[in-house]
Amino acid sequence: MKTKLKTLAFLVTTATASNQLVASTLSIDARGDAMGGTGVVSASYLTAPFYNPALTAIYRRNDDAGMLVPSLGISYDDQDQLLDKVDDAFSAADRNDAAATQAALQALDGTQAKVDFGGAVAFGLPNRFIAANIFGKAYIENVATPDIAPDLGDPVTQAQNTAIKTASVAVTEVGLSLAKYQTLFGQHFSFGISPKLQRIYTYTSVNSLQDFKFDNIREDSTGETAFNLDAGALWFHGPFRAGISGRNLFSRNIDTKSGFVTVGGRDVAYGYQYQLQPLYTVGAGFIADYFQLSIDYDLNKEKKFTQFDDDVQMFRAGIEVDLVRQIQLRGGYHKNLARDSEGTLTAGIGLSPLNLFELSVAASYTSPKAMGASVNFLATY
Repeated sequence: MKTKLKTLAFLVTTATASNQLVASTLSIDARGDAMGGTGVVSASYLTAPFYNPALTAIYRRNDDAGMLVPSLGISYDDQDQLLDKVDDAFSAADRNDAAATQAALQALDGTQAKVDFGGAVAFGLPNRFIAANIFGKAYIENVATPDIAPDLGDPVTQAQNTAIKTASVAVTEVGLSLAKYQTLFGQHFSFGISPKLQRIYTYTSVNSLQDFKFDNIREDSTGETAFNLDAGALWFHGPFRAGISGRNLFSRNIDTKSGFVTVGGRDVAYGYQYQLQPLYTVGAGFIADYFQLSIDYDLNKEKKFTQFDDDVQMFRAGIEVDLVRQIQLRGGYHKNLARDSEGTLTAGIGLSPLNLFELSVAASYTSPKAMGASVNFLATY
């Protein structure tokens, strides 16, 4: 129970103490989240920078401007039950129960927990010459995993020497999406780019089972500023669409702080590298006024922190039914193909009374130990 409370404290502390939240390839959009995270062909011109900048040029004739203020989301994944197993191992060692401690450490070994959250804003300026969207996004990824001490024949001492390592990346980005519609060889296309500035922070910590918490993670942090670029293309014919996007086209490796921390009677080394690499995603869909069906697939893996099993390669599918342009019902599914993990179901609703504004909410469910939620407000003029 202590560990769970500490984790909740971490969420509050990180959100308030780090003005630099994040940006990564994760999209923060309640509509897309409800549709399984799809968006390469189904996003609107307001959310285009978070999926495919080419969609910035796809808008209705009566759209003069729009704003997304704000979009917020959070997801929690402890399918391995790391938090419960940390409590079990510490409690067994505290009782000096060697057999229970050994069993708890074996159960804890190889587990992992993640908490991600962030926000986004966007201001769209449709234009038949060059459509534009000014955007900002901030997102934090947090991952924790155990470093089990060597077995020297005493499980209680082994537990006292066992550490929980945590690593976080926070990337804030601000950019401008530019897109143009073209007719080539009788086919309809749009092409877009998003130059952007990123501020990337990394955080690390090492704690004993007893002291495991995230709220001191800022003590070992480092940051850097960099330029990056997203690009995308879209083909469409009537309601049929196909597209491709590339995000963070300039790769870079960011080293965290490194060193040693004494846990029990053992010196535990820490220090990782976060790999910000290009992610290429293809999408296809049927996008009509009152019904949408879309599928996205990542062509490559995102390799994130070294020494953590946090690679991501997503398959996503989503659907939306629009009821007389006032209520939108959404559902979807996504699965990380890079890990042997369960798929996630998503659902949500959009409310757009008289088309004055749109409020969207979404929820995702993988298991009782892995779920998420997001909300956004947007208006077009």
